[in-house]
Formats: sequence, C-alpha cells, structure tokens
Amino acid sequence: MKYCVLITDGASGWGIKEQGGKTALELARTPNLDKMAKNGFMGQSANVPPGMEPSSACACMSLLGYDPEIYYKGRAAIEAVSMGVDVAPDEVVFRCNLVSVIDGKMASYSAGHISSEEAAELLEAVAKELGSERVKFYPGVNYRHLLKLKGMGDTAKALCTPPHDISDREVSPYLPQGEGSLILNQLISSSQQILKDHPLNLRRQSQGKLPANSIWLFWGSGPIPPMPSFKKAYGLDAVLNSGVDLLRGLGIMMNMKILELNGITDGLNNDFSGQMRGGLLALGDNDLAVIHVEAPDEAGHAGSLADKVKAIELIDELMVGQLLAYPEDIRVLVTPDHPTPLELKTHVAEPVPFLMWGKGVASNGVSRFTEKEAAKTGIIFEKGCNLMQAFLK
Repeated sequence: MKYCVLITDGASGWGIKEQGGKTALELARTPNLDKMAKNGFMGQSANVPPGMEPSSACACMSLLGYDPEIYYKGRAAIEAVSMGVDVAPDEVVFRCNLVSVIDGKMASYSAGHISSEEAAELLEAVAKELGSERVKFYPGVNYRHLLKLKGMGDTAKALCTPPHDISDREVSPYLPQGEGSLILNQLISSSQQILKDHPLNLRRQSQGKLPANSIWLFWGSGPIPPMPSFKKAYGLDAVLNSGVDLLRGLGIMMNMKILELNGITDGLNNDFSGQMRGGLLALGDNDLAVIHVEAPDEAGHAGSLADKVKAIELIDELMVGQLLAYPEDIRVLVTPDHPTPLELKTHVAEPVPFLMWGKGVASNGVSRFTEKEAAKTGIIFEKGCNLMQAFLK
C-alpha cells in the first residue's frame, strides 16, 4: 500500500465575524475534501507542544512523526540544512528576511513578496558591505535568507520577533532585545542605510512596489541534534516536496528523498496539479509521499480571506481530486500544521483538523473537512507527533 501526507499549511483558522462566524475552510467550496471526509476518519491534532513557538518548524516536525520537545532546536538551523549551509558548534544561524519598513511600521514581512532574483541582488549588496569571515549571508527563496555568525554564541540568546507577527505595527519595540542583541541591531540598522537608496529599490518604488529596505533577524539557533531516519523510525521509504526551505530541511534531517519539481512556489501561482502529480508519480519508487503546500499560510499572513479561500479551493480541485482517482491502494492524511487566523496574520498553537482516508480507514460520520466537524468527533491527539504512527497502522 502507498501513503500520502498532504500538509495544507495554515489552512485552519478562526471564525470570521463578517462571514457569519465561518472559517476559510467552511467558506471554501471543497467537494473532493467533503467526499473524503464522509468516507474518512477525522479528529484534531495538537502539533505545537505547550510553551513552544507555534511555528511550522515545530508543527510540521510533529506531523512528520518527530517530537519537537526532543529534536527542535531552532528553525533557522533546519533551513540551513536545506540550503547546504553547515553550522559549526561555535556558529549561530538566523533567518534573515528582506522586509519593508515604512514610517517605522512593518509594512510587509516579505517586501511585497519580492522575487528571488531581486532579493539576491539586494542581499549581495548587504553582504558586500557587512559580510566578513565571521558574518556571512546566504540567499534563499524570495524574501527568506540566512545569516551565519561565527564566534558570537550569545546572539542565540537574544529575544527576536518574527516580522510576520508584527504586520502593520511599529517595529522599534520588536527589535532584538537582551543578551546578544547588540550585533543583531547593528546589522539591521546598517542594512537600512545600504538598501535605502539602492537602485533596485528606487526602481521598485517607481513601479509602485514596496522597497525591500531592511533585513530582519530572528529564529537564531545553533547546530541541530541528529535524528533517526524516517525509514528507521517508520520502516518506509519517503519522499517530500515543498516550495519552502524549512520543509526540505526537515526532510533532509529525516533522510527523506527530496523531490524537485518545477513551478512549486509559496503562493497562488504554485503548480498545484503538477505538485501532486509529481508526488504520486514518485510513489512508484517510494512508500510515502509528503506534499507540503504553503499558499494558505501566505494568504493568512497577508490577511487575505479571498486568497486563503482560493488556495484551499485549488488544493481541493487540483490535488485532492488526484488522490481520489489514484488507481492503487492508498491511504491519505490531509491536515494543516497550525492555524493562521486572518485577524492575527500569524500562527497560533491551537489544534487543527486532520482527515484520514483510503485503504483500511473506517468512517466516523463527519460531513465536511472543517474545524467544527473535527472538534465534534471528540478525537484529539494531544501530542501531534503520535498522529503519524496512527496513520500508518
């Protein structure tokens, strides 16, 4: 039998007052998910352990069957694995976003979803002025990059706030604070002077686009501990595809095969159909495929109900439809990793709905894939890392 895990990042959320208290999942037209739900098994999963950050790093680690309380030591280090950046014992790595700060406020945590090509040019300018043997910048995808500091271990103790947690807020209260924060603030401030009048930013502004006029540092961490491979832990050969470095990093840490596909992005321009098609084709040589879709979460961070609903509907039409039509015995797990309420534009650590469907799965009487239907079952995995084992039984 084959297995597929479809992670709909951030698709869960809160009821929206202006929409009669309905969530994006309830508002979306999802005939394929509804068909699965009626013939499947639903419940809730708490993927973020108490006291830990409600990040995709913690939540997706749980969903993939590993306990974040044991293995999670910081998100930036996971992304470094994906990007092939080694982190030595005396080094600290940080996520380094390119952001837009306008009139002292966080106008965009993604610099208006700047392209990878433009971002690389701007980061190169920052690295030329601020980089050294002890300070190194690494370009990533779109606005997401890395900074590595050598011999500055105290920076890992600084209190840092992700920029997507402070959309439209004054940034000054959320700059790095406490022990180790001085060098981080110096780098942020210096980057603003470098980027302010960069020709690319001037061109973006003339086109009505937001300038990428600052770096923002957060999620600092040192080397990650070794993890048992997915094959050793669960006895299956697994393949993973995602449009973001975080999930690829987790897959590499778990010794999963990383499936490279064209057209896979973090937004509505993602090739949803191609992503699922490629994942299912990869099941020919593997037992389990993990397909991670970032678009609902990006819409949540942007506070766009229309985009979040659209992302969910595209997943239903172009991805779930393929799962229903798969010609061999298959078992499917569909679930967000965490909620991303539109009101907050960031993550919360609440349980999310999960849906199991396919070979050997008995129905437990739900009608739709929504938060309310999942809660009505009374079934909850208090430790989300145990869901994978239940799915593979």
